Amino acid sequence: MTADDSFGRLDDDDYPAYTMGRAAEMLGTTQGFLRAIGEARLITPLRSEGGHRRFSRYQLRIAARARELVDQGTPVEAACRIIVLEDQLEEAQRINAEYRRSESGGSTTTVENS
Repeated sequence: MTADDSFGRLDDDDYPAYTMGRAAEMLGTTQGFLRAIGEARLITPLRSEGGHRRFSRYQLRIAARARELVDQGTPVEAACRIIVLEDQLEEAQRINAEYRRSESGGSTTTVENS
């Protein structure tokens, strides 16, 4: 890997750039919280060659959402389920919007109500 390849990963949301300690610090939470949401399978951190957990920016955003729900009094397991359901809803809405666009065939015909 060249230096240019390494710098290119700085913009990659999926690159596991953050250690457990750094991720917890950035989120203002504990390492135990990150382990708990990992055990609930909300996120699956990658492992370094030495076996240490490494988190991506995308995973940190998910963890931040989980922390927000937990801070509001939601149990960790329930917060993880809520986030999964939110993600599924967003995906279904995206698919629905694509379907509507394809069904309209690019037509700009409108119907006016009288």
